[in-house]
Amino acid sequence: MSITTMLTLMVSSMLIYSAPLIFTSIGGVFSERGGVVNVGLEGIMVMGAFSGVVFNLEFAQDLGALTPWLALLVGGIVGAIFSLIHAVATVHFRADHVVSGTVLNLMAPALAVFLVKVLYNKGQTDNLVQTFGRFDFPILANIPIIGDIFFKSTSLLGYLAIAFSFLAWFILFKTRFGLRLRSVGEHPQAADTLGINVYKMRYLGVVISGFLGGIGGALYAQSISVNFSVTTIIGPGFIALAAMIFGKWNPIGAILASLLFAFGQAFADVIKASNFPIPQQFLTMIPYVLTLLALIGFVGKARAPKASGQPYDK
Repeated sequence: MSITTMLTLMVSSMLIYSAPLIFTSIGGVFSERGGVVNVGLEGIMVMGAFSGVVFNLEFAQDLGALTPWLALLVGGIVGAIFSLIHAVATVHFRADHVVSGTVLNLMAPALAVFLVKVLYNKGQTDNLVQTFGRFDFPILANIPIIGDIFFKSTSLLGYLAIAFSFLAWFILFKTRFGLRLRSVGEHPQAADTLGINVYKMRYLGVVISGFLGGIGGALYAQSISVNFSVTTIIGPGFIALAAMIFGKWNPIGAILASLLFAFGQAFADVIKASNFPIPQQFLTMIPYVLTLLALIGFVGKARAPKASGQPYDK
């Protein structure tokens, strides 16, 4: 395997694996910037993956290549609805945020697999026909070497996720909505005295988090697993949560962290394709080991929003 081929495989795999993490981790940023800790990202991804796959299977014959794109929207909507459980529990009833998020993580796989059993009378769905395939950028793909590595047979969604993260940064730090959301995550009492509805902003933060997490789950299912089963989403939600913390609750930082963790998975794929005599179990561990090392090395230096995880009683 040539160096160019190896780099092409690594970059394309990194973009494919990073896209769901970027969307989901940015969702976590919106929630925690509003003061609500959302450890239920894994469960939200599960529901997004389930709904996206079911929509894809049911409408692929009618909608064709448009199906996976619409399935992303469906996954986002279902994720937003599912996240309302967390929003109501934490904002309205002032429940412990970690406990509420854990409930989502425990409930989502069981609910999704039960619904798959009801709909298809088996434990997992069929493989998808319409998925997010590889993409060649016009003109750019023809550039020698660079085009082969970055713009040929790559993930369009990976680049869209990176572009979206800059939009998310602009919304959080350069708009009135972002200022209000951050204010209720830092000093909700002060925000309330200025006429900002703390409950409304926290609800919006959690729902946005659910929408983006649902998109991340639907994207993962339609680009990596290409079906849905109980093992489709095992770990990506927690890695996205780690990316959010490693990125210091900033969308740009979340990109870099997501790319780092995706690099671990891409590196494992390259090693596997190169037929190195390394056991599969060790290759599977690489992205999770990177996650642990990143959290151990940097979590102590990162400061969460001041009121994150604290219930607000007017």
